Amino acid sequence: MKKFLIAVGVFALAGNVFAAGKPCEELKSEIEAKIKAKGVASFNLEVVDKGSAGGKQVVGTCEGGTKEIVYSK
Repeated sequence: MKKFLIAVGVFALAGNVFAAGKPCEELKSEIEAKIKAKGVASFNLEVVDKGSAGGKQVVGTCEGGTKEIVYSK
């Protein structure tokens, strides 16, 4: 039983780390590489506060869901 409780505690802590999300610049770089690999030459990625995409396509979220990465041509 003690091992089970320790395992549950470890998974709970790990869940908090994953919920924090990636830093925006790291995720933006990864998305940019994927877009370039598909042959798109001219585009713009911008980090904005959640909910302020202004009709642009949201391609990722970062910093625990507080920011969004938007794509525009």
